[in-house]
Amino acid sequence: MIDINGLTAGYNGKTVLDDVNLFIGERERCALVGHNGAGKSTLLHSMLGLHPVMRGTVTFRGLSHRQEGWKKHVAYLPEKFQLYPHLTGLENMRFFAAAASHEAEDAERMEQCLRKVNLWDNREKQAGSYSKGMLQRLGLGLMLYFDTDILILDEPTSGLDPEGRAVIISILRELTDKTILFASHHLDEIRAVCTHAAVLKDGKAIRLPIEPFLRQAEGGTTPCD
Repeated sequence: MIDINGLTAGYNGKTVLDDVNLFIGERERCALVGHNGAGKSTLLHSMLGLHPVMRGTVTFRGLSHRQEGWKKHVAYLPEKFQLYPHLTGLENMRFFAAAASHEAEDAERMEQCLRKVNLWDNREKQAGSYSKGMLQRLGLGLMLYFDTDILILDEPTSGLDPEGRAVIISILRELTDKTILFASHHLDEIRAVCTHAAVLKDGKAIRLPIEPFLRQAEGGTTPCD
């Protein structure tokens, strides 16, 4: 599903990712972990064409990120999801859905997705009045609306209170038909959601099944902050 080969990227003359190789199979849920500054966001942005790549390739379902068509398989939720504060939650969803697709709006699907993220009752409230947790859930609702095979999330619970984190993690746990890559530094989230972990260290990525990763992380031998 996601195949990264020899990915090298950096900024300001500094190499942050050095020949990264990582494979994430269909319906696997992989945590991306590493110390602050290890390059988690750089990797995600490079994969998605938001940051220049020096060398290497990324493919999604066999399609290179330099080819047409790969975006229909991928939905991305950044750590800070930007919405129009003067629009309601439902209006924001309609706007972004229309901007990303030429297909007719599916009102029934929008309702299903907003109910899924517990926002249907708040759909007519302006997004400017939403809490950070509500904004993240609206972003996740948009990802679900597009119904892509692959979900990529950058610290989806950053800055949320325990209740908000629990809602996001509960939703991700239910998405067993999706391939998920998400950056996180919370071991409880990783344990609850993931089948694998990819550890970024010294510009490289090491993939581990979840149980060996958790043993190493809990023993202090694997970075997770």
